[in-house]
Amino acid sequence: MVSFPSLQHALIFILLGGLGALALDKYTAAVYEHAVILAETTEKPVSPEDALKLMNQNMDVLEDAIQKAAKQGAHIIVTPEDGIYGFFFTRETMYPYLEDIPDPQVNWIPCTDPKRFGPAPVQERLSCLARDNSIYVVANIGDKKPCNDTDPKCPSDGRYQYNTNVVFDSDGKLVARYHKFNLFMEEHQFDSPKEPELVTFDTAFGKFGLFTCFDILFHDPAVALVTQLSVDTILFPTAWMNVLPHLTAIEFHSAWAMAMQVNLLAANTHRLSRNMTGSGIYTPSGSQAYHYDAESENGHLLVAEICSRRSCSPTYLPAINWSLYATTIEQFPETHTFPGIVFHDEFTLSNLTKEAGNLTVCQKTLCCHLSYRMTDQREDELYVLGAFDGFHVAEGDYYLQICTLLKCGSTDPQSCGQSTTTARSHFDFFSLSGTFSTNYVFPEVLLSGIHLAPGGFQVLSDGRLISQNGTSQALLTVTLFGRWYEKDSPPMHIHSITL
Repeated sequence: MVSFPSLQHALIFILLGGLGALALDKYTAAVYEHAVILAETTEKPVSPEDALKLMNQNMDVLEDAIQKAAKQGAHIIVTPEDGIYGFFFTRETMYPYLEDIPDPQVNWIPCTDPKRFGPAPVQERLSCLARDNSIYVVANIGDKKPCNDTDPKCPSDGRYQYNTNVVFDSDGKLVARYHKFNLFMEEHQFDSPKEPELVTFDTAFGKFGLFTCFDILFHDPAVALVTQLSVDTILFPTAWMNVLPHLTAIEFHSAWAMAMQVNLLAANTHRLSRNMTGSGIYTPSGSQAYHYDAESENGHLLVAEICSRRSCSPTYLPAINWSLYATTIEQFPETHTFPGIVFHDEFTLSNLTKEAGNLTVCQKTLCCHLSYRMTDQREDELYVLGAFDGFHVAEGDYYLQICTLLKCGSTDPQSCGQSTTTARSHFDFFSLSGTFSTNYVFPEVLLSGIHLAPGGFQVLSDGRLISQNGTSQALLTVTLFGRWYEKDSPPMHIHSITL
């Protein structure tokens, strides 16, 4: 007698075998925001047994989420960066948590052949979770690779340690492995690979690519996966620390998906002490499901049905010229401007002094144009239009062009740029545009209480971010967040991996 899971595996095998007529137009995606259980801080490495004990505690929680997602019909689930062992490691204390992760081309199912490449209990368990629940499982773990003095870049301890995403298909087979390239400033326990990797794999429900957290702010591998390899969905484990007003997780990740016209499955670590929360299932049309919880310490599962191919989105735009409108209209009269610090960057700002009006603010080559109308201008709230055109160097080193309408922390102009989570002023119309030198611009709208505004705004093909009928809640910020990648350091050679 053939078991039901076996029939599912057989069907998936057929679907992946090239029968395009059976390809799915839609699929069900899941992401899990995990409140990771952390190890006790220690200066000496723990034993491999103790390391595995902690990782199994986290995988116990992930197992429950995977089972619930599978019961809701999910084809794939993404879990967070650092979700299996946490953080606060040195290079030495990280080592017991690492496994040797082979190249997926070896055709390996750890669940059925766990000892093939040496001890791999974490990969074995993840593989079995995928196989037993007939679901693709995306997880973030640590990879170790030996090296020696024939490699001039080999670390002194004789090994590379990589922050690594792995993907197991619904049979439990390892189908993708990605080593994080753009390490965040605190990730001293890991090495960056010599070249950025473009990792993709094909399924019956679309072509997938993956990268990790800080990678999303850079061209390689994030943009290259979409523009060069035409993936439909990005898998995005992250441990994202929210920064207002422009870099909260749900705000920036939803904007990235919309601008890049691609699905993005973003699973964040949940750790309020590090201001980590915010996960979502994002599409070119906007958020299909998102979660932001700055109150509780609980994890959260999101499940939603989305298009398999990004071009099937009803608002799919093959291209947006982000500077077209702003460079063809007559510049609005500039009003009094003043400097303001927003996340360590010096913006040029101008107050919104009337209930309605047109403003232009310029910095270097960037001029930002705003037309707006407020229905309820609060006397105790101050809004400004701001422009920034320069390098951001506080956390990393990358070039930004930003046009933003934002609420200040108070009525004091010096408070503009400070973190603020609530507002009471409503806009029933706004139109924001800029003379961008880059065509990589991410449209953000964030509402009071840290909420997105699905359906509350539009991006036009001429680069305008507009709302004709207002938003459901008061505004915190309306932003065009531009990345001028060519101004960054010269890109490295890219290693493409398609499976």
